[in-house]
Amino acid sequence: MTPHQRSVLVLLLSSTFLLAADLPLLNVAIPVIGSGLGFSVGNLHWITTAFALTSAGFTLLFGRMADLYGRRLMFMAGIGLLVASSVLGAVAQSPSVLIVARVLQGVATAMATPSALALLTTSFPDGPLRAKALGVNGTMISLGFTVGAVAGGLLTGLLSWRWSFLLNVPIGLAIVAFAPVLLKESRSTDRPRMDVPGAVTVSAGLVALVYGVSRSPDMGWGDPLVLGCVLVGAALLVAFYRIELRTETPLAPVGILRRPTVRWGNFGGMALITMQTGGIFLVTLYLQEVHGYSALATGIAFSALGVSAFLGGAFAPRIIGRYGNRTTLVAGLVFQLVGPLGVFLVTGGGGGIVLVLAVMTVGSFGHVMGVVAYMVTSTTGLPNDEQGLATGLATMTQQVALAMGTPVLSAIASSRIHTLEGAGSHADAVLSGVRLSLGVDAVVVVAAAALLWICLGRALRRAGR
Repeated sequence: MTPHQRSVLVLLLSSTFLLAADLPLLNVAIPVIGSGLGFSVGNLHWITTAFALTSAGFTLLFGRMADLYGRRLMFMAGIGLLVASSVLGAVAQSPSVLIVARVLQGVATAMATPSALALLTTSFPDGPLRAKALGVNGTMISLGFTVGAVAGGLLTGLLSWRWSFLLNVPIGLAIVAFAPVLLKESRSTDRPRMDVPGAVTVSAGLVALVYGVSRSPDMGWGDPLVLGCVLVGAALLVAFYRIELRTETPLAPVGILRRPTVRWGNFGGMALITMQTGGIFLVTLYLQEVHGYSALATGIAFSALGVSAFLGGAFAPRIIGRYGNRTTLVAGLVFQLVGPLGVFLVTGGGGGIVLVLAVMTVGSFGHVMGVVAYMVTSTTGLPNDEQGLATGLATMTQQVALAMGTPVLSAIASSRIHTLEGAGSHADAVLSGVRLSLGVDAVVVVAAAALLWICLGRALRRAGR
């Protein structure tokens, strides 16, 4: 790797880390923000959901716009919008202004994330160098999410929740300053037409699905609005898949899912990221609402997760080299399972906080190890002309999973909490909701690990690998 390539890698990984950390930075501060700005309890989830709706819904649209109008331009515009929206969030004095800031942060993430990954792949040639850069990029996404939870707690406890917004400003300004110097402008050479039907169906489908899931705790799964949004969202995503198979210039390369390693690699990545992001949110809720931890104490408690995540990323390439992609990916899921399953069992048996954090630390190591394996599995063993397609699909998986995990698992927990809150104490209701949602988390991870071991193994045997 040349000195210039190292500089490019540091710049792009810094942006990846910043964008991934942005979602959990405020998670531990949500109760503090709610009391400070006057949020009602039922509307607190919008601090997370407003971000998730826009970041998931518009990632593919802005990814194609970057191909058309310039990836560096879109990347810099996204980071610039992130800085501006972070300042708006830091000075917010009302719930409405804060939600607007979170929406704009979601848009900024949707603009910058696919552009950053496209710039990464165009800055490194096909082969081991690009594979290593992609693996580290995947690690930084998960590490950023974990460290974001730690930093959010420390900033909120020592200073103010407003510093969780302001943290983005100096880092974002530095990225915008160095981007024109280090990054070359790039755009698609064949100038593909905008896939308008695909853009409309995927954006509307993801927004409808996340909105429906996020409203379910307040209105119930049987409510016509909730049920209608979920069904419409699912139908639009099915329509999007069919559109992408037929169009000449697809917004997302779903056709490449016919390759088993790509299909099952992305499946593993979706399971890893959605369940881990949701799980960290649930443990945050458990520490603060059941045990009365402050945001500062929560941040300190989570510091071990950041160290574990770093070690998982550091050891993952060696483990992949020795045991292979499939074994490492499945092992990552199994280790990640220790987190939600362990917390589920410990909280039910009256175990202490030390045991809760111990199992989450093991899960964090497995999570990042699995994320690196998923990136390698879904982007290697392909012809050179399909590398870009596989990379684009991997970034879509990452972004959608990052945005969907917390709303889905928190909706399950919130529904249980609302059902029990009138019959007992608030802490008991929260504990029951958290345990139910973590049980769902564990079941999903077990099912994903079993399917990957069987189906990916069968596909690799057929391919002779």
